[in-house]
Amino acid sequence: IMATTGVFNGTKILFQISTDDGANFTTVGHSTSASISFSMDTPESTSKDSGGYSEIIAGVRSVEISFDGVVAYDDSFNVDNFVDHIVGPSNGRVKVKASFGTATSGDKYYTVDGFFSSLEYSSEAESPVTYSGSFVGTGAVTTATR
Repeated sequence: IMATTGVFNGTKILFQISTDDGANFTTVGHSTSASISFSMDTPESTSKDSGGYSEIIAGVRSVEISFDGVVAYDDSFNVDNFVDHIVGPSNGRVKVKASFGTATSGDKYYTVDGFFSSLEYSSEAESPVTYSGSFVGTGAVTTATR
């Protein structure tokens, strides 16, 4: 298998969770979408020496993964796992490791420790039960190639 080339189907992107510090990753079940967002604060550093131009410095960096899916209780990592990691049996607040990328050899993927910061668990008459949420990273993001 070679690295992905050209425009490709978003179904190839996997959002995976590890509860054993990265030894094993489980793909989040019945996901319908996932996105990863990288950001960096840019604190203003303008002074009288700036010649009338605004200046900034590189500040704090962060990563967030947003996700959506259809609830299936028999998935290896399902909506109940999200709930347990936020408010769970032992008061939740459980740090996990997340991975975002394809499973294709040669493709880059991103891994970061963090916490599930939100989860919405929704039902509508005569429609599939759905979930959506967000994961916020803590610490450095690791970029690797499969």
